[in-house]
Amino acid sequence: MPTTIFLQEAMFGPNERTLVEADTLEASIFRFESGVAAVRLRNELGELVLLPFQGQQIWSASFRGRNITMRSMFDQPRATRNYLETYGGFLLHCGFTSMGVPAAGDTHPLHGELPNAPYDRAFLVLGRDERGSYIGLGGSYQHTVAFSFNYRAEPLVKLYAGSSLFTIDLEITNLKRTAMEYMYMAHANFRPVDNGRLVYSAHCTPETVRVRTSIPSHVRPGPQYAAFLGELSEHPERHNVLKPGLAFDPEVVFFIDYEAGSDGWAHTMQVHPDGSADYISHRPAELDKGVRWICRTPDQDALGMVLPSTAEPEGLAAEKAKGNVKLLGPGETYRCAMVAGVLTVDEARAMENKISAMIA
Repeated sequence: MPTTIFLQEAMFGPNERTLVEADTLEASIFRFESGVAAVRLRNELGELVLLPFQGQQIWSASFRGRNITMRSMFDQPRATRNYLETYGGFLLHCGFTSMGVPAAGDTHPLHGELPNAPYDRAFLVLGRDERGSYIGLGGSYQHTVAFSFNYRAEPLVKLYAGSSLFTIDLEITNLKRTAMEYMYMAHANFRPVDNGRLVYSAHCTPETVRVRTSIPSHVRPGPQYAAFLGELSEHPERHNVLKPGLAFDPEVVFFIDYEAGSDGWAHTMQVHPDGSADYISHRPAELDKGVRWICRTPDQDALGMVLPSTAEPEGLAAEKAKGNVKLLGPGETYRCAMVAGVLTVDEARAMENKISAMIA
């Protein structure tokens, strides 16, 4: 049985201190200068920094000598629930009563209530499963609005001994006696590299890799932006190599139809020039919308090579009109799982061969 250590806000001070050591696995706790509590999980190949009481975000991820987290204007998280006032983490849970950019007819905040939700329960867990020995962070957040919503969100991130891959699991339970509508996105923000290659289990055609042509209200495009979107709409394959001159400014979004293997998993890599790769996988049966977000500007450099989702990020009203808003019955639990991290040169080569066979 796994060992669980419950965390309290009062345990976190300005000086980092080790809380748990188990062979090559370690957890330490500290508080950023901004006041946000953080947990650092380490193994012999890297580390994750997570925010146990603020959205259970993965704030940063570093493995095999490189930081794979997006570059942003924030050197640390800020204690706020406003999405854009503390945006720079590696992974943010988005949703769950709404998700995406609010548009006409929407009243929800950008990407919903989950990204910086105040978790009232957080814990470390140590154990062993089919992947090996692990150390992880989990928690619980209950979102209750009278006459409207009542659900419990329970994420869990596990870091394994001897691995530069980690798992991300999420369970959300509808506590009401009536069904609830829901939307979810795992906003995973990798750091792009010049001339990195995007390899993924989807056919790259204008029909299966579609460019979003609507422009969100918080985006201020330049005069060449529309022409660039038009070019990518006709030739989406031109974004598969991240050449320095490509104008992902302020951002480009794609909607991708992923293929799953016989095991149910879809795969996405950014293959670096040295042959190693950043990696994420998801199950389309759980997260049926593959959203890609690329933003390369002087202030932000981010590659959401896939944001596994249950809907596209156009806001509640638009997604409901498309039929993308799903229902969770009374007492039912929604579950999804992902794997992310870094692959070695040999692992990346094997994964590329596997992806090629999947979409042959």
